[in-house]
Amino acid sequence: MWSSELTAVILLTIECLDVGLITLSKAAMRRGMSDYVFVVYSNALAVPVLFLCSLLFHRRRSPPPLTPSILCRIFLLGLVSCSLQMLKFIGIGYSSPTLASAMTNLIPAFTYVLAIVTRMEKLDLKVKSSRAKCLGTLVSVAGALLITIYKGPGIEFASATPSMLNHNLLLPRSNWIIGGFLTAAAAFMVAVLLVFQTSIIRDYPAELIVTLISHIFATMQSSLVSLIAERDPSAWRLRLDMELIAVGYSGIFVVALRGAVYAWVLHQKGPVFVAMFKPAGIVIAVIMGVTFLGDKLHLGSVIGAAIIALGFYNVVWGKAKEEKVAEDIAACGVNTSSHRVPLLQNKSTEV
Repeated sequence: MWSSELTAVILLTIECLDVGLITLSKAAMRRGMSDYVFVVYSNALAVPVLFLCSLLFHRRRSPPPLTPSILCRIFLLGLVSCSLQMLKFIGIGYSSPTLASAMTNLIPAFTYVLAIVTRMEKLDLKVKSSRAKCLGTLVSVAGALLITIYKGPGIEFASATPSMLNHNLLLPRSNWIIGGFLTAAAAFMVAVLLVFQTSIIRDYPAELIVTLISHIFATMQSSLVSLIAERDPSAWRLRLDMELIAVGYSGIFVVALRGAVYAWVLHQKGPVFVAMFKPAGIVIAVIMGVTFLGDKLHLGSVIGAAIIALGFYNVVWGKAKEEKVAEDIAACGVNTSSHRVPLLQNKSTEV
């Protein structure tokens, strides 16, 4: 089992890879790649990678048998995964990587609410830690709404070259509000995915098998949607440029690797722990978006991201406080039992 520190480093690395995917996908879409086709190819490429990993992992230990009930739940999990990927990349096409990463800060709040509804987390407003998590949830939502509604003036950087800025001016005007709501909906679907996948893995503790089958279903579902939505046959032709790089990066380093890591951490730590690392991506997204894509950083994004970060750290503080109380209670229980054992032993020897 990984230590908490190593798990945190791995999850932060996954967030860096995820932000890199957002930037690469935006660059590929600017060159004409269909976001629907991008989702299909990314999931399709992840399937053989996950299949090979599953074979290597289970070559000595067979996975538990699949039941029809578990298979149906994994099918729904694939549908959730397909939906959130579609919403995410269509939203990026309407907005920017910075906005998409800012909206991922909503995931801890959404996940916490869903975990309460599904009784994976407890809510007691008489306790300070619960009040902090509730307040943090509301503040995060307010910050996301601010980013969506208020774009604000652009902030210029000396490192942004004139050619980059002129390229932005020549692009079609992004529909900021539509992009904001689509990426916010994708954030909610990520929370649904984390909570739902946790419930499946607790009943069927074979993380790689669950991840593999869900991506097989997601490939089939996204293919069906793309065939309906994308009528141009040339859109399915993958060009040997940024499109190929983006698909390869997405399928191997993000979809497959992230899916396997998330499944394992969800089994060990739960959905809220995984979701707490999502806000780290906003800083990386701002740097990569401004540096590589020439995106303008807007005042609304800065203010909204700061508000979301404040709400996020309220949730983190409340979660840490609860874990500390639980550890203290467990330590007190151990000490109490250790003091009682000698008394029982002495009594038995006296008798």
